Amino acid sequence: MAQWERLRNLCDGKQQLHELYDSDAFPMDVRHYLSAWIEKQEWQRAARDHALAMVLFQILLENLDIQHSRFVQEESFLLQHNIRRYKQNFQKYQDDPCALASTIQCYLNKEKEILDDEEMSGKVQHLRVEQEPMDMSSQQDLDRKITSLRNEMQRMEHTMICLEEQQDEFDFKYQIHKLEAVADEALKKDQVKVLQQLLTKLNNNKKSTLSELKKLLDRIEELISLLVNRELTDWQRRQQKSCIGAPDSICLDQLEKWFTCVAVCLFQVREFFSKLEELVEKVSYDNEPVKVQKPALERRADQLLKDLLQSSFVVESQPSMPPAKGPLVLRTNLQFSVKTRLLVKFPELNHSMKVDVSMDREAPRVKGYRRFNVLGSTSKALNMAESHSGGMVADFRHLTLKEQKSGVSGKVISDISLSVTEELHLIYFNTVFELKGFSVELQASSLPVVIISNSSQQQSAGASVLWFNMLSQNPKDVLFFANTPAAPWPQFGEMLSWQFLSATKRGLDAAHLEMIAHRLFGKQSNYDTCKVSWSKFNKESAPDTFYVWFDGILVLVKTFLEDLWREGLIMGFVSKGKEKSLLKKQQRGTFLLRFSESVIGGITFSWVEITITGEPDVKTVQPFTKVDLSQIPFHEIIRNFQILEADNVPENPLLYLYPNTPKDEAFGKYYTEKTGVNIIFDKNMTKGKEVDNGEDGAEDRALGDAGGGARWLRSERFHLNKQWYQPTCAFNN
Repeated sequence: MAQWERLRNLCDGKQQLHELYDSDAFPMDVRHYLSAWIEKQEWQRAARDHALAMVLFQILLENLDIQHSRFVQEESFLLQHNIRRYKQNFQKYQDDPCALASTIQCYLNKEKEILDDEEMSGKVQHLRVEQEPMDMSSQQDLDRKITSLRNEMQRMEHTMICLEEQQDEFDFKYQIHKLEAVADEALKKDQVKVLQQLLTKLNNNKKSTLSELKKLLDRIEELISLLVNRELTDWQRRQQKSCIGAPDSICLDQLEKWFTCVAVCLFQVREFFSKLEELVEKVSYDNEPVKVQKPALERRADQLLKDLLQSSFVVESQPSMPPAKGPLVLRTNLQFSVKTRLLVKFPELNHSMKVDVSMDREAPRVKGYRRFNVLGSTSKALNMAESHSGGMVADFRHLTLKEQKSGVSGKVISDISLSVTEELHLIYFNTVFELKGFSVELQASSLPVVIISNSSQQQSAGASVLWFNMLSQNPKDVLFFANTPAAPWPQFGEMLSWQFLSATKRGLDAAHLEMIAHRLFGKQSNYDTCKVSWSKFNKESAPDTFYVWFDGILVLVKTFLEDLWREGLIMGFVSKGKEKSLLKKQQRGTFLLRFSESVIGGITFSWVEITITGEPDVKTVQPFTKVDLSQIPFHEIIRNFQILEADNVPENPLLYLYPNTPKDEAFGKYYTEKTGVNIIFDKNMTKGKEVDNGEDGAEDRALGDAGGGARWLRSERFHLNKQWYQPTCAFNN
């Protein structure tokens, strides 16, 4: 299958795809309509070959012209405009087509990364919380009910045809009877008797039809209840959890099929009522059942249709800033994107329903509560062009927020105090559905967003998003933090695991969670009954709160250690006491990697040595942070780490990754071809040396003689078993 087709079939990775194509550097429309041609070209070679790049550049422009002509024939005005604009933008590569080739190749590589991540996600085994997609039995049950409803609609359609034919027969015979002058009274009575029998049968069939319509509405009402109160509610909860890393499916395609089917059936029911009205207008008689029963049934059908449509307008992709650390944290004056979707898909409504964006229509009257205006293109039509699955969507990509200067008017609730990152705001989307004489206003709202004004508030805002979406069952509760509930440990631990699972494709196992629980609650026989308060999570010990510590580790792993973590080479969350008890039972040179409990965003390693008395002795280095790892990869530090033993002989004490995997076997595939510089610890002189393991042989140089060929990488004190050593590391330029 072509790469673009595979990307279109993704459900959980589509948000990454939208973020990738959020700018005009290489528009998604161009990628979509020219996908087959794009994937066949040698863009990597063209990035280095000017002649080839120029040929591909010219062909690209020709393909855009062809696509523009197709849109002219199809009368797709908006797509005509976009393709013309994209072609004009590409003209800037006229003098440097290699740059365009390089850009396209970059996008193709990033697409492949998204596909690889999706594939890896399916293979995750470490404490992966089972997804909660629609239960197969409930989905099959709904499919059966939908199929049964369609069959009922077909039977009702046949019934209406038969009813119309029956009434036409009666009307025809009645009109003939009126025109004929029958002298024979007996014959006349027989004709009247026949007409009366036809009318009675017609009347009974109308009553039966109305009864069947009532049963049909009962069936539809049951289906709507299942769709709205169960399936849609479950999807909304899954979406809420997916915003904080849960690996839940949030694809809407199946829901859209069900919603659309029920809506089509309701419009068909309305047509049945119109047909009954026509029959009444053609033939009227005393005690006509349609006149009596139809109005109430029609009102019920309209109400069901209204309820269905009002529930079908949803926010498919929650507000996020690209490149997003996570959704629902927005910053003033920075662009964000959000996508709405109508789950009832009628192609004739394509580009005809305008969606308007607004903020906090019913903002709480809390002292200091800020209000915002939405700026940018705040009105957009629902269309099928912006959805790869063909859904009716309005994709807002360039919205910004600006704080209103005026304060909150009216009476305020003075006993509620919320910090900036505890303020929750809703973004509203409004549109009007109009089809076949039926009109209804629709509104959808985002999950609560946290709005910040500078990057220093990002981390605290992220904590608020995690806490709300972990615990809140009310997606519109903007005063959630006025009385913040505590989190049960099982639910809290699950949420922590999601953070690693979504960022690195490996969650936290039971041992990791036990260490974290011990850090929060101390030693307990069972943590299941423990609860974490909002204050303990994000307020106590500020600025180094629990969440700051945890998030610092997550950022470090995602940025520098993802491969090592995903492979299970980093034990990570293990206490110092547990670490010592594990290592003391192992052979000399066994080491493990763990996250620092005191340094934010730090990772360290410890190893066991055997003293002259034969006792195990565990040693630990001072944690490495992003400052260190941005200059030298962690696996290279492990590879080249050495200490000076007796006679100043450098030795790497790291031999076996816990429990007994040879170091090079564990980390070898990450090594660079050339050995880097060793970090040497001099136990006797507290002096570091640089060892150059070049192709010309090893050459030891004292640091003072390093000369111009070396530059300093780090000069910090490392703590080894209550002794201080001064390592100095350099490497050749």
